[in-house]
Amino acid sequence: MTGAVLAGGGGTRMGGPKPLAPLCGRPMIQYALEALRASCDRVAVVCKPGTELPELGEGVERWDEPEQPRHPATGIAHALDQAGGDVLVCPTDMPLVGSAELDELWLAAEGWPGFPAVVALMDGRVVPVLGVYRLEARGTLLRAAEEGQSLQHAARELRAATAELTPSLSVDTPADLAEAEALLSA
Repeated sequence: MTGAVLAGGGGTRMGGPKPLAPLCGRPMIQYALEALRASCDRVAVVCKPGTELPELGEGVERWDEPEQPRHPATGIAHALDQAGGDVLVCPTDMPLVGSAELDELWLAAEGWPGFPAVVALMDGRVVPVLGVYRLEARGTLLRAAEEGQSLQHAARELRAATAELTPSLSVDTPADLAEAEALLSA
């Protein structure tokens, strides 16, 4: 099983790179890496070539995706290319997602073998940056990125199956980071 942290975003709303954002004394990316390490045999970070990352730890690979198009679907398609098979993707900015949720996604993917993707469903909302993607999803993902379509659109086009997970905070702004800090400290 291969897990990939999506870390190719610009972090403009955050005011800097999300992977490096300090959260309870650790870079935010470390939370996704820790969860994936507990659930996957192979772990990588998918990012743009110039992305600054903290020390990733032993055995974690860095997969530099193409510079353009700048889109999460580009990162997922690149992860599929590098892994050569199914990939569990988790974004850098969902530090409260743990290995239990990731394991639920793997189990759901095993239960839906005919689907090119199984993505998270949180509070009735599809969250396609968190899911299991299969090689057959690659073409649709690349097309969505090239045409500037949302990842939500790509998930609908793929007719992705969903796995209901506990809602989790997406850290996109400094206020979100403060909220995550409070939740993790509690």
